[in-house]
Amino acid sequence: MHKPQFTRVTAFAPATVANVACAFDVLGFALHQPGDFVTIEAVEKAGIFVKDISGDGGKLPREVEKNTAAIAAREVLRLAGINDYSIEVTIKKEMPLGSGLGSSAASAVAAALAVNHLYGSPLKRADLLPAILEGERIACGAAHADNGAPSLLGGFILIRSYQPLDIVQIKTPNELFAAVVHPDIEIRTEDARRILKRDISMKNAIIQWGNTAGLIAGLLQIDYGLIGRSLQDVIVEPERALLIPGFDAVKKAALSHGALGCSISGSGPSIFCLAQGESTAQHAGAAMAAQFHAIGIGAQVFVSAINETGATITEVQ
Repeated sequence: MHKPQFTRVTAFAPATVANVACAFDVLGFALHQPGDFVTIEAVEKAGIFVKDISGDGGKLPREVEKNTAAIAAREVLRLAGINDYSIEVTIKKEMPLGSGLGSSAASAVAAALAVNHLYGSPLKRADLLPAILEGERIACGAAHADNGAPSLLGGFILIRSYQPLDIVQIKTPNELFAAVVHPDIEIRTEDARRILKRDISMKNAIIQWGNTAGLIAGLLQIDYGLIGRSLQDVIVEPERALLIPGFDAVKKAALSHGALGCSISGSGPSIFCLAQGESTAQHAGAAMAAQFHAIGIGAQVFVSAINETGATITEVQ
């Protein structure tokens, strides 16, 4: 019989940038901040319960069947063969909802890592991913791994295949930094997916394949010029940019301040750029935010090296 090895475990899972311009649903990377904290606590009452959620403005569901973190925790227990459990889930959101920064994935990742640790880590870290994807499915109707995998494992992650799930960690240059600007608007992932075209031209497909391959090659070869040339999205960005006020001006500001490339983070509205060096990323991020401010939209800026660690256990009792 599996029993908890601790009374309470808290984990932190970082925000992520998915799609990375040209690689829709197959590439993502982890930031250092912001992120979410999830605490899993052993209790007397049998079952799984959502004890509390803070930082969400009351928007997230407290019902287990509808809660991303609770579903991910439950799936970890199922995968580990643990059928008799009594746990409570507490979620502390420190990143905005509907931001395009993998908010639901961060909650699912933190919950999965925490509950696995609570029971003595019966599963290896990578084996938690199917449980995280199930949590993602509850949140947005699609079990995509380009947020969950980098948040869990860190670094740049390529999802080579979903059936079967096959992920590849990509080594990244030390001087590669990201600036992410989150405007004070919200875009639902479901809505951002709904507007995408079901069919694309062969011409655009070829461009996109070349850019995705070029981005991977640029990362591996530490070729910043190639990285920049490859950060071009001719399929998804033209559609989703229409949902983000001032997108063209924000992108132009990033590029004019030294960014290698700039595009939409995940489903938006956050916009990211990659840059060589922290100082350049900071200047580009400030310029991007200034464009939002100029049209009366507040914006937060996050500047981060690529987080190679991913989710971490922050407290154990």
